[in-house]
Amino acid sequence: MRTFFFAAVIAVVTVLAASPVSLAQTDDPNIAAKYAIGEIKTIDASGKQLTIKTDAGSMVTVSLTDKTTYKKLAPGEKSLTNASDVTFADLAEGDRVMARGTVADDHKSVPAVQVIVMTKGDLAKKQEAERAEWRRRGILGVITALKPDSKEITISNRTMAGTQSVVIPVSDKTEMRRYAPDSIKFGDAKPSSFDELKVGDQLRALGDRTEDPLRFSPQKVVTGSFRTVGGVVTSVDPATGEIKIKELEKKTPLTIVVKHDAVLRRFPSEMGMMGGLGRGPGGPGAPGGGAPPAAAGNGGGQAQSGGQQRPQGAGGPGAGGPGGARPGGGFNINEMLERLPTISIADVKVGDTIIVSSTQGVDPTRLTAISLVAGADTLLAMLAPRPQAGQAPNPAAGLGGSGISFGIGLP
Repeated sequence: MRTFFFAAVIAVVTVLAASPVSLAQTDDPNIAAKYAIGEIKTIDASGKQLTIKTDAGSMVTVSLTDKTTYKKLAPGEKSLTNASDVTFADLAEGDRVMARGTVADDHKSVPAVQVIVMTKGDLAKKQEAERAEWRRRGILGVITALKPDSKEITISNRTMAGTQSVVIPVSDKTEMRRYAPDSIKFGDAKPSSFDELKVGDQLRALGDRTEDPLRFSPQKVVTGSFRTVGGVVTSVDPATGEIKIKELEKKTPLTIVVKHDAVLRRFPSEMGMMGGLGRGPGGPGAPGGGAPPAAAGNGGGQAQSGGQQRPQGAGGPGAGGPGGARPGGGFNINEMLERLPTISIADVKVGDTIIVSSTQGVDPTRLTAISLVAGADTLLAMLAPRPQAGQAPNPAAGLGGSGISFGIGLP
């Protein structure tokens, strides 16, 4: 989403520049003939230079002179009308900048006539506000049915109360975007349409609940075809960002590529005390299975966070209350996973059981991680249906129909 903050400004900059901007001159969409966009990595005050890093990883040196002008723009602004004047001294590492000027043929430097900056603090506030809105007014699930005639999407997600189906009708006014193959960023999702949807896709929608708790009216819909696998870690290389695993289901070796945008979390073993998270027949959350401990002591469905409670039945299918509360005592497992503390690749250890979500890439043996949860043996055990008498436990059974859909992140 960070590049998007500058997208509306590019049209303005194109007019201000003497010649048209061409993206075709480089494979990096953040470098064009007349500008480069990236995050400030270093500032050389004495040499009047910046080093910026684009989202694609390109490093660009920005040279500044006494004639360079500086403008500060708030995220979300669609023109430079409300931009304020700043100085070189106001720039800081972590800020996002658009450096305007004639980019060198090797795309590694640009003498800037103007620098447009969005501060790290302003961007963080904007992003957190967007994430809060997607949590408050969003819904997440896996597509189980499509009706092309009425353009209705049915999704399911797993809660402590069981699997819940919600119908999402889309129209020409609905903004639809889709993850591209090997893309792991929410902001890189491309414009899409109903015709591109497939059963089994993951979906995240922003919109409003209706009077019917099993219908959702969307403003924005983001989808993607993701692969979710579980495996046991056999090696970890933080230097290359690669984790090798032995897949639980097919016992095949896979390489997990962890880039800087991937989100890694650890599932704490003590959360196993919560109960079965709606595990199969006879388990907590199933008919006759009894209430899980997390729900039994607080009104059959109130979620607690920071001393606050959300009453049972409050909100609609997308109500992301504290802890992922859902109507009827539900608890959305995907929202719960999103609230786990993040870790680094160095925190992943050989022997860990992990669950990884990635887009469907070209090489089926290499997955670029979007989301990764370590310590997943506890989670899988909670999700797995109880084995039949005489059957050995299947560690991969918790993935099948688990409703885990954390491929689509938040802005």
